[in-house]
Amino acid sequence: MYSGQIIFAQVMDNIPYKPFTRIVEKYNGDYKCQHFSCKSQFYCMAFGQLTNRNSLRDIVACLRANQNKLHHMGIRGGVSLNNLSNANMNRDWRIYAEFAQVLINTARKLHADEKFSEEISEPVYALDSTTISLSLSLFPWAEFRESRGAIKLHTLLELPNSIPTFIDITAAKHHDVNFLDRLILEPGAFYVMDMGYMDFARLYRITTSGAFFVTRLKRNIRLKRRYSLPRNSPSPDVLSDQVVFAEKEDSYSKYPSVLRRVRYRDPEDGDVYVFLSNNFDLPATTIASLYKARWQVELFFKWIKQHLRIKAFFGHNLNAVKTQVWIAVSVYVLVAILRKRLQLERLSLYNILQVLSVSPFCYDDLQQLFTDGEFQLANNNNPNQMSLFDL
Repeated sequence: MYSGQIIFAQVMDNIPYKPFTRIVEKYNGDYKCQHFSCKSQFYCMAFGQLTNRNSLRDIVACLRANQNKLHHMGIRGGVSLNNLSNANMNRDWRIYAEFAQVLINTARKLHADEKFSEEISEPVYALDSTTISLSLSLFPWAEFRESRGAIKLHTLLELPNSIPTFIDITAAKHHDVNFLDRLILEPGAFYVMDMGYMDFARLYRITTSGAFFVTRLKRNIRLKRRYSLPRNSPSPDVLSDQVVFAEKEDSYSKYPSVLRRVRYRDPEDGDVYVFLSNNFDLPATTIASLYKARWQVELFFKWIKQHLRIKAFFGHNLNAVKTQVWIAVSVYVLVAILRKRLQLERLSLYNILQVLSVSPFCYDDLQQLFTDGEFQLANNNNPNQMSLFDL
């Protein structure tokens, strides 16, 4: 009979503790802290995410009901509603933002062998944002419109592994295109985005950085054809493949070079899309495939909203909101790390999270929990259920 650590402790063992300690010291997170450390705060909030708790009171009630196991979970000091609430409101959210980046780097290394396609060996990223609505009466600092508040979650998602490599939380009024100013561009990488990021000056920055982009062309932007490219694909769905440049003088001054315009008909629904790129080597069908893969970032947003606690917030100031979001991201990445380390590719993140949610206090071996001969988990065939990694 297994008599080692409980499941929650085994999951948390996959967290690099030394980097976490250095980050806590950097921001004086445990300054004058006697009973409830940043580590205990993180573990309590991660427990809430893993087990889908509805509030801080819910988290505290569940943990205190298992008081004799808190030490084995790695939680030291008094777990109380007051301690957890004050920690979320006052401890610097950047502790958990930087630690999430540590986990992201670990996950990216584990998925380094995954490539978008045989034609593209360089990194491929999808950019997008999602709006999270908030009550103005509870979050007056998050003013968005007259009747409601909101924040915006900007995300750079690596494809095909769906690991968020960069996240920025801003006011909902913050325009999406400004997110491009914060990116550290990688030479050779591909950045796929929708037409909301269409800005000639910012796109030219991507080009001068040695990176590539794929986006959709806005209808009101005038481009002039210089010449047509030879057909490098027999696909009848490629309607045209042209080298173009900005017709208006002010637009050309912002992007003083040529662009590639691909007009493509989707074989599934017959809709025609016009893509814009600065890559002239890939087949036109690959350009279309890159843009189609951007849908994974939409699935990422739907997944975390559906399965993690980022729509209902446990604290009402900006620090508490950002702390909760970053710990939720950390839990998402941690489950992705577990999936890779335990070689559970046959299971989706949703299935792994569901199993963990009902077994945090069990004294079972984590590997055995998913590989036991009696454990049979059917594939999720519900078309209404969003499922990452099974696209």
